[in-house]
Formats: sequence, C-alpha cells, structure tokens
Amino acid sequence: MKITLADATSLGPIVRAVRKAQGIRQDDAAGSVGVSENFLSKIERGGETAQWGKLFQVLDGLGIRIILDLPEDTAGRLPASFGSDAQRP
Repeated sequence: MKITLADATSLGPIVRAVRKAQGIRQDDAAGSVGVSENFLSKIERGGETAQWGKLFQVLDGLGIRIILDLPEDTAGRLPASFGSDAQRP
C-alpha cells in the first residue's frame, strides 16, 4: 500500500494504524523499538518535533519503510553514496 504524506502530522495516524494492525500495545511497541511510550505517543499524535533518529527507529521497528519518489532530473545530483543502483519503484 502506498500513501502520500502531505505533512509531518500525517505520519502519526499511519504509525498508530500499523501498530494496532499488528496487535501491539503502545507500551510494548515502545519497549521493543527502544523508545519511551511518551515518545511513541507523540509520534502517533502527529507531533512535529519528533527527533528524526528516534522516528526512524520506530518506523523500522514496526516495518514501515519510507520511499522517496524524486524527479528524474535529480539522479545526477545525488551524493555518490546513493549510487546508480538505488531502488526504483
């Protein structure tokens, strides 16, 4: 399933829906991915001040992947670390 995010607050309800679909309580999910329940709650409420590192820790722990759909003319401007073998949809 692909979803387009319009803003940072749109991510929270998605995280909550994925967690609930997996049948995981909020406190258990937070503990299993190494963040506080308070932090996970802020993400799920759409908090815009979440720390990126912890946010990606939560997303990874719940199996949520972020895929960027960049304009084609951007490829030549990406750092070499992305290489020519970057996954394309």
